[in-house]
Amino acid sequence: QVQLVESGGGLVQPGGSLRLSCAASGSIYSIFEMGWYRRAPGKQRELVATIGSAGTTNYADSVKGRFTISRDNAKNTVWLQMDSLKPEDTAVYYCNADLLIRRYSSISGYWGQGTQVTVSS
Repeated sequence: QVQLVESGGGLVQPGGSLRLSCAASGSIYSIFEMGWYRRAPGKQRELVATIGSAGTTNYADSVKGRFTISRDNAKNTVWLQMDSLKPEDTAVYYCNADLLIRRYSSISGYWGQGTQVTVSS
């Protein structure tokens, strides 16, 4: 019922930029925290950045100063602007959203399918 559709991944050279987008659709009553996670080859999934419904942000130390997360509540969309990309940023990036599908229910987490980001010269 609920889908998170991601776009913007691809191949970029070190020092380049990419902008990831994730739009939530379907039976959604309210969206709370949204965020981006990533999984590099041979490593566990890790938090990249999160943003609350009121705009409070949180970043992993490895991306502070280079990545910026933002959202548009009216469009149920979250973005991740990635600048000064490094080879170490290569990973599959996943969009996440904590939301309610009905007013009288509990918060559940939903995930996008993942989008590949490759930083290489």
